[in-house]
Formats: sequence, C-alpha cells, structure tokens
Amino acid sequence: MSSILMEPDDLAVFVGGSGSRTSMNFTTLCTSAHRIHSTGVFSGVNPLEFSVPLLLLQFGICAGTIILFHQLLKPLGQPLIVSQILGGLVLGSSGLSHMKTFRDTIFPLRGFVFLDVVTSFGTIFYFFLVGVQVDISIMKNIDKKSLGIGTFSVILPLILTSLYSTALMNTVGTRTAKSLLIVSAAESFINFPMVASLLSELHLMNSEFGRIALTSSMVSTIWTACFLMIGTLVAPQNGAVADSVISLSTFIVVSGTIIFIVRLATSWIIKNNPAGEPLKEGFVVALLLGVLITAFSSKAFGLHIYFGPLILGVSIPPGPPIGSALVERLDFITSWVFMPVFFVKLGLVINVYSIKLKNFLGVSFVIYVSALGKFLGALLVAVVYCRMPLRDAVSLGLVMASQGAFELGMFKLMRKEGRIDRGTFAVMCIFLMVLVAVITPIIRYLFDPTRRYTVYKRRTVMDLKPGSDLRVLICIHDQEDVPNAINLLEALNPTRRSHLIVYMLHLVELLGRANSQLIPHNLKKDRISTSCPSEHIVNAFKYFGRNNRQTVAIFPFTSITSSTTMHDDVYSLALNKTVSLILIPFHKKFYSNGVISLSNYDMKMVNNEILDKAPCSVGLVVDRGVLNLSRSTATNLHSFQVAVVFLGGADDREAMFVGARMAGHPDINLTLIRLLKKGNVERDDVKETRLDNEAVLQFRKATTNNRRVMCIEEVVMDGTGTVSLLRSMGNSFDLVIVGRRHSCCPMLVEGLVLWNEQTELGAIGEVLASSDFMGNAIILVVQQHTKLANEEQNKNNEDSVTPIDRHLAKDEAKELPIQTKPYMF
Repeated sequence: MSSILMEPDDLAVFVGGSGSRTSMNFTTLCTSAHRIHSTGVFSGVNPLEFSVPLLLLQFGICAGTIILFHQLLKPLGQPLIVSQILGGLVLGSSGLSHMKTFRDTIFPLRGFVFLDVVTSFGTIFYFFLVGVQVDISIMKNIDKKSLGIGTFSVILPLILTSLYSTALMNTVGTRTAKSLLIVSAAESFINFPMVASLLSELHLMNSEFGRIALTSSMVSTIWTACFLMIGTLVAPQNGAVADSVISLSTFIVVSGTIIFIVRLATSWIIKNNPAGEPLKEGFVVALLLGVLITAFSSKAFGLHIYFGPLILGVSIPPGPPIGSALVERLDFITSWVFMPVFFVKLGLVINVYSIKLKNFLGVSFVIYVSALGKFLGALLVAVVYCRMPLRDAVSLGLVMASQGAFELGMFKLMRKEGRIDRGTFAVMCIFLMVLVAVITPIIRYLFDPTRRYTVYKRRTVMDLKPGSDLRVLICIHDQEDVPNAINLLEALNPTRRSHLIVYMLHLVELLGRANSQLIPHNLKKDRISTSCPSEHIVNAFKYFGRNNRQTVAIFPFTSITSSTTMHDDVYSLALNKTVSLILIPFHKKFYSNGVISLSNYDMKMVNNEILDKAPCSVGLVVDRGVLNLSRSTATNLHSFQVAVVFLGGADDREAMFVGARMAGHPDINLTLIRLLKKGNVERDDVKETRLDNEAVLQFRKATTNNRRVMCIEEVVMDGTGTVSLLRSMGNSFDLVIVGRRHSCCPMLVEGLVLWNEQTELGAIGEVLASSDFMGNAIILVVQQHTKLANEEQNKNNEDSVTPIDRHLAKDEAKELPIQTKPYMF
C-alpha cells in the first residue's frame, strides 16, 4: 500500500524501531474485509481487532493526548502547534509506540488503511481552510518597507544556509549531505498562513505590529513561490526538464481554471444568498464537494493532492458570508479530530533513537542558521530602514522565523518525494517544535501592546473645558444596540458651541479570514455597499448625522477581528481620535418583566478588556428594553427624565459631569440624587470627600440658572437604606447614570453584591440593571479614566517608550488631535 502519509520506508521505521528492517517487506498490507464492525465484548471478541472500533479509539487517544498537552503547556505561553507535535512524538515511535505491546494494540499495521484514508480527508480540508483564511487583498497594503522586510527575511537566510550547507557536505553522511541544500531552501521560506496563525494566537492580529508582520510575511510568501518555481525548472526532481515544464504549466493552467470558475460561482452564490443571512445549506454542500473534486483533479494531473483544495480556498472570498460559514462548519472537526491523527502519524515515523549524532548536529545547525537569517533579515531592515523600536523589531524578527503545520506538510511531501532522508525529516520536525516553543514566550515577554495605550493626560468628560467639542467612541455589536445609542448621543446635547464628534465602531467577529480589518466608511456616498455587514447600522447613524449636521459629525468604522483582539481596535481608535468617552453595550440585556437575555461571553471579555485598559473614560450601556419613541430626546412631545445617583468617588464624579452636559438639552430634566453617609467622615475618606464636595459645587455653579435641574441629598446608614432609596425612584426616569466603583464609601453598598462576586456594573449598577422597578430605563454605568503614565515610571522605562509615545505626549501637551503613523508607515 502506498500511503499518503506513510511510505514503505516509513513503515520500516515504525515496525523495526531502529529502522534496521528493509522496506521491501512492507510493500503490501492486508486487512480482513469482514472484520469492520465489532459484535461487542459480550460475544467473546476483542473490539480492537475490528477496524471501526480501533479507528474510534485512535481518534480519541490522539485528540485527548494533544488536548492534555495543550492544557499543560498553555500556562507557559506555548501555542497549539507545540502541543500537537509533542503529542505526536509521545504517541509515536520515539515514545509509547516504541513499546511493542502498545504499538501492536493501538497502532497495528492492519489499522493503517482506514487511518490513512480518514487522515487524508482531514488534511485535505485543513489545507482548504488555510486557503480560505488567506486574504490576498492584503497585498494592496504592501509598501516599500514591508517589501524590504519580507524580501530580506527570505534572501538572507537562503544565502547563509546555502553557504553553510556547502561547507558541511563532507562532514555528514552521504544521504544527509544530499538533503542539506534542500533543507537550507525549505527552512528559509516563510508562509503567510502560519505567521497569521501565530499572530492570532498571540492576540496581535489587529495591532499595528500585526499588520506589519502580515504584509511582510505576504511578501516573503510571494518570494517563496517564485523560488520554488525557479527551483523546479532549474533543478528538476528526476533530471527531466521537459517534465518539469509540463508540471509547471499544468500548475498554472489548473490554478487559473480553479480561480476563474470559483470566482464566478462564489459571485453567483453571494448574489443569490439573502443579505445578512447565513449561507444556505445547499451552497455549503456544493463548496465541500468542490474540495473533493479539486483534490481528485490534482492527483489526476500529477499534482499534490493538497494543491487543488488550497487553491480553491484561496479563490473563495474571505469573511462572511462564504468564508465564515465554511470555517465555522469545518474548523473544529478538522483541528481537533482529523489533525491530531495527522500529527500522531508523523510521530509514528519519527524515531529519534535511529538518528546519528553527526547527522543530527549538521542538520540542526543548518536549521539554526536559517532561523537566525530570518531573524536578522527582518531585524536589520526594521531598525535601520523603518526606524522601528528595538523591542518591536526583535519581536518582528522572531515572528518571521516561526513555523507551523503548513511547513510540516511540506516536509512530509519532501520526504515522500525522496528529497530528504528520514533522519533529516525527523530533525526538521523536532526543531520546528523547539523553535516555536522558544520563540513564542520571548515574543509574549518582549511585545506588550498595552503600553502604547498609556496616555499622559486624563481624558474625561469632567476635565473638558467649557465649550470644548466632545469626542465619543460608541461601539455597536448588532442592530439592537442602535436605538439606545442614538438616544444617548442626542442626550449628550450637541450644540454649535460644543459639537459632538462621534466615532461609531461596529464590532464584527472575524471568521473565515486570516487577517483583521478596520474599515472606514465614506458617508458622502448615497448608499453603503450591500455586501458590508454594517450597512444598516451605518445608514442609521448617517441619518442621525444628517438631521443634526450643524452640531454632530459622524465617522463610522467597521472592525472585523477576532473577539480576543477586538479591544485593540477600540483602544487604537480612542487613542488616535483623542476620545474622551467610550460607550459600549453591556453583554446582558435586562427587561422590565425580570427576563434576562443569555449572556454573550465573548462580548463580556471584550468589555472587561476595555474597562481594564481604555485610554479614556468608559460608559457601559445597559439595555432594559427599547425606549418608547415618544419619550426619546428626538421629539418634543415629552421631556426626557434623567437621574444621576451620586455616592462619591472618581466614577461618580465623571457620571455627574456626563449628566451636567445633558442638562443643557432643552428637553431634558435632570435630577442629581446624592447619598450621604451618616456619621463622621473617616480619615482615609477625607481627600475623596473634599474632591466630591468640590465637584458637586462646580456642578451646582454650572447649572445655577437651569430650572430643569434638581439636586437631592439623602442620608443613609448602610446598603439597605441605599436600596430603599433606589426603589423609591420607581420608573420615573428614562435614563439613570451611576458610577461603576464606590471604594470610598463601602458602607453605602454593603450587601448589595456578594463579597466574592465580580460585576462589571458595580454594586449600584447591578441593582438598577436587575431591578423590577426601573421600567424600560436605560442604565449608563460610567468609569472615569485614571490611568496615566507618571513621570517616575517614564523615567525608569525610558527605553520602552517609543518615538510614537513621545510624539503622543507632545501632541497631548498641545491639546491637538493625534494622527499617529507608527513606525513611519
């Protein structure tokens, strides 16, 4: 049997242990056609002697082992690929399968027929998914600096490893010597999908650093493809140039045909699939059948079986509706069922005990020189030409030197074609794991994207000068968030003297593509593209801006990224646009009848990240049902009732000044309810109490002549009194604003939440949001921005402050809008 993953020579390694047995004994495998399904242990038979039970057990052991290693290594910052290769080695011929009993029981030769067929299907779909997630439109973002980094990251290691391999020819075995030049070429190449995969796992995909790494790796991938084509023509595998020309011509013709047909088909699918709806089941099935057809066509034309599915995936438009639907259907079963078997089968043919030390050292040094060349190629260009900070340049060099499952597949194809011997193949696989295991924790240590979001001046509504424009970043997850968002913007009282500048960010989860996108929308167009997932949301804000064109400016954006890095786009936009307030929807929806919608865990994680590191004040918008239009600020039929609950502390002071801005709206009645603690002020609270009194005095002065503002002070003793006062508010208000944290007055919130309960809304916000007496009122929970880069920290971390940060500090001192251009890109 000629296996896609295991050749006769590999079977000799697997069965013979040391590899001493000849491969001619393993050209044929026999299996009983009638021993497929077991009749059960109660009939006196061993289930593992039947193909299906054995296959299911192998699936379970392979997936379970890799999941176990992933959970053990995750706290150490190791990526999934390390756990996958390590799991394969542990179960393979270098580990448990080195023992004859385990090998004959779990991985007998007769089981390889079924195992190989099923695994081949899995790897076919894996390469298809790799192609689907490659967004070739990223090539439009390639500039001179990305071109320089990507080019030198390939050419420098290729030169160094070629020279080093030539020098080592006479010091290693004959078979290994023939493989060294092939190893030097293979190790010098960089693949865009694997760089994107690492960046995604490190949560750096949509940072400026991640975008530079993606564009640079795309350049490297283009160079890799060019060198492979040249190598095929100059040094054909069997010495037949004519065959190589025919093979290359077939490659180009088949690629062009697939791309042309698929582009026409996907355009028709998108046109006939309802806008905003999931991809129809029939379309999904048709595309999956296309994967099998392209795999068959590839073999029929003499190409690798993975080539057709890879090109098919690249041809499919990434993202929704097609790309996201395919990734959602295939990703889990491919990554956690089929691919674990692929890695274990690689481990079965890797026997570290048969590798000669001399050959091991020779190949490992070539791999080391290649990784060093990639690192230096990216580092030198990034520092010298791009003026990138040293820490970021080092991180970029390490990212460009990383490898992944795509390279493993390439190594196996090279082994199958006889270009490298089995010892060289084993060393390449092992060093890939070691390289990634070393690189990833270093990158995590060196590159901390949050330091870029440190600011040198407080960005709050409270600190805005009178008459200053208010810049607000409002985040939207779906269309249900739009009505409350627009009502809040209207309530913020935009005037000709103090404009409201709104940056609307629609957050869309990234599925079906490798790179994230931050898309600005042009409101001058009559209509937003129907293919855009933000069409209806952008149009709603567009109309709001038109109705208030003298006082409101709308700048809509769409962020398409993974939920683990979604907060980075929020940070970047808030930082670059000098925003004073971020408004984000709460991950739960409460209703006046006591019903609570299901919690969105991903949204909760995004909110927590924003609350933790946002470069300005944050407001959590709690939806308690759609507000009655007749009571919104958009009409003059009824006044809009707003209440501010003030206990004390920085967050409550910020909430009070948000209310103070709203108080200027002619259709808003504002009530400030201040809760005072009975008794003397404790020594630790004197400073906060003084700040609270000064803030309240400033609020009273600002609203002295406003008859629509009422101030109420109530003395309470404990949390019970606080709840009673909140309950007395009833459903008289359309909007209630409250601070998130109340550390200065713990007695007033005692018992409102459990002592160990972590709540994003704070004690008062949690009571108001989950109450049954507030009606459909919107709850706005405010957190004031307090994190600043103090002078002592800046002095101690002078080396970690980039030119961008210094430029940012200079701009903030001048109180000018910041237009950052990281790394001079």
